[in-house]
Amino acid sequence: MKIEEQLKSEVARYWNQASCGTDHIQEEKFSLEYFEKIEAHRYAVEPEIFSFAQFTRYAGKKVLEVGIGAGTDFLQWTRAGALAYGIDLTEEALENVRRRLSIYGKKAEEIRVADAESLPYPDHSFDLVYSWGVIHHSPNTKKCLEEIIRVAKPGGTVKIMIYNRRSLLVFYRYLKTALFKGKPFRSLSHVLFYDMESLGTKGYTVKETKEMLKGQPVAIQEIKSTVSSHDLLKAKSKCAQFFAYVAAALLGWNRCGFYMTLELKKLE
Repeated sequence: MKIEEQLKSEVARYWNQASCGTDHIQEEKFSLEYFEKIEAHRYAVEPEIFSFAQFTRYAGKKVLEVGIGAGTDFLQWTRAGALAYGIDLTEEALENVRRRLSIYGKKAEEIRVADAESLPYPDHSFDLVYSWGVIHHSPNTKKCLEEIIRVAKPGGTVKIMIYNRRSLLVFYRYLKTALFKGKPFRSLSHVLFYDMESLGTKGYTVKETKEMLKGQPVAIQEIKSTVSSHDLLKAKSKCAQFFAYVAAALLGWNRCGFYMTLELKKLE
C-alpha cells in the first residue's frame, strides 16, 4: 500500500471513531438533544461559519458539501431550501446525517461515502461547492481543490476553509507540543501533521494556497484568515486571552487566524 493510501486509511479510521465536534457530547448518541448540543456548540465556537456560508442565499440552488461530518452545516443547507448533496470519507458521518435529517424532517438530494480527491460527479454540476475544515486532512489537498473546482458550474461559487499554518493557534500548539517539551526545532508543519486532529493534518500560507490554485479556472474573490475564538484562547485563562488579543492586534486580525477562508468564482 502506498504511503498516501496508508495515510488516507488512517484519516478515515480517526474520523470514523467520532465525526468532528461530537467527541465531547454527553447526550445519548443520535438523540434530538445530542444533535441540538452539537449545533449549539459549533456555532458558539465558530460563529463565522454563518457569514461565510450564507446558507439562505442558496435556496433552490444545487449545493455540494465536501466533508459533511456530523451534518451541522449540511442541515442548514436543507433548512435554507438548497438542493443539498453531501459526501464524506466515513460511514460514521453518513449515519449522523441520516439520523439528523430524519429527526428534523429534512431531506437531502444525496449523501454518500466518497473521496474528495475523486468526486463522483460530472464536470459543472453545482452552483456552490462548500467545504469547511476538511481537505487539509487529505493527503493530496491540491487534488481535492482541483476536483471541487471541476464539479462547480461555470459562474458558480466555491467556498472552502483550510487551516492557516502561520496562525496564533498553531503557534500555541508549537509552544505546548514542541518548545515546552524540549523540542524547539520541530516545525509548525510537523506539529500540525502529528499533533492536530488526524494524522497528516496540514496548514497553508496564502502564498501556498494561491500556488495550488494557479492554472485553475477560477477567480479569487477573497482569501483571509480572520482570528477566531481558538486563536484568542477563549477556553483559557484571562491572562492567556489578554496576550492572545495583543498578538492578534499586532499581527493583523485578518492575517493570523487559524481558519483560512477562500471564496472562488468558477470562470465562464
